[in-house]
Amino acid sequence: MSFDPSSISVPSDLLPADGRFCCGPSKVRHEQVDAIVAARDTLLGTSHRKPPVKNLVGAVRSKLSDLFALPDGWEIVLGNGGSTVFWDVATFGLVRERSQHAVFGEFSSKFAEACASAPHLGTPSVVKSDVGTHPSLHAEDGIDAYALTHNETSTGVAMQLTRPAGTSADSSLVLVDATSAAGGLTWSPSEVDVYYFAPQKCFAADGGLWLAACSPAAIERINEIGGSERWRPASLDLAIALDNSTKNQTYNTPAVATLVMLDAQLDWMLGNGGLDWAAGRSATSAATLYGWAEARDWASPFVANPDERSNVVGTIDLDDSIDANDVCAVLRQHGVLDTDAYRKLGRNQLRVGMFPAIEPSDIEALTATVDHVVAQMS
Repeated sequence: MSFDPSSISVPSDLLPADGRFCCGPSKVRHEQVDAIVAARDTLLGTSHRKPPVKNLVGAVRSKLSDLFALPDGWEIVLGNGGSTVFWDVATFGLVRERSQHAVFGEFSSKFAEACASAPHLGTPSVVKSDVGTHPSLHAEDGIDAYALTHNETSTGVAMQLTRPAGTSADSSLVLVDATSAAGGLTWSPSEVDVYYFAPQKCFAADGGLWLAACSPAAIERINEIGGSERWRPASLDLAIALDNSTKNQTYNTPAVATLVMLDAQLDWMLGNGGLDWAAGRSATSAATLYGWAEARDWASPFVANPDERSNVVGTIDLDDSIDANDVCAVLRQHGVLDTDAYRKLGRNQLRVGMFPAIEPSDIEALTATVDHVVAQMS
């Protein structure tokens, strides 16, 4: 007999005020939507080559530089297509010959696959670990780019960003996929050369755009490859993207509404204390979620090592006697959305977005709601 989620009722005063816990696209604040409405006569439907949109792009670039406390000489580069496209961009414009990759989940594997399939690059070196953990990279002869993932969205594993021992920006670059981490986890530019992301997670905008904070060493590599005979499509040419970005524009037409939402989120973050403040909200939510799971005999954090647990994506295993899909179905009936496990991971678990826009009090309400649901299912 199939489970009927409507058979369980949750009191309204127990539910989160906002039920959006998706791991991307993530909760959009009402103020961001208001910003789109405010831009309806001045930005939306206008040329991306003219001052209003170029000023918006310039503001986003400047505010990201402030948020990340980027040193002089760094540039924020942007283009269309999201992080998936940036992996292809990087194979053409950042990896000189061979790369090494930390692979510990679905998304960290994709850049390695992109480099492996690129006919102009050598076979990449891949360092794997079991899901729920992350590996460490090591210096290796012939490697000119080391690929890290700040936060593995599929598993809820986060890693501290450090340049692999024995390497330097003089000979190799550190490239970091920060799609679900940027704006919610702290990092040091001294350990990284390219910190790239899309804005639909911590920045609560729509997808379809990639942004990359690039160090002077990365810019030198971009220009080096850009001046070489390596063939690359114009839409994937990082040198073209860099040239356009310094002019506060993109090579082809961007989604202006996405930039408006991103700009509004940056104002919110910077106005409240910057990256430390935003990351602190996620850390508070994470402490609530993991502490709750550890206090239950039927739940546990999937990531065993507390130092590797993500503050922006929480994964919680449930006892086999409790079907996580049934729990999620009940939650969905009550407006609590997208707490399902990552589909390819295949675990009996909840996956909870804890990005800065998500109120820590709503994470606390979510745990109380799950307690109620599980008690009613027993």
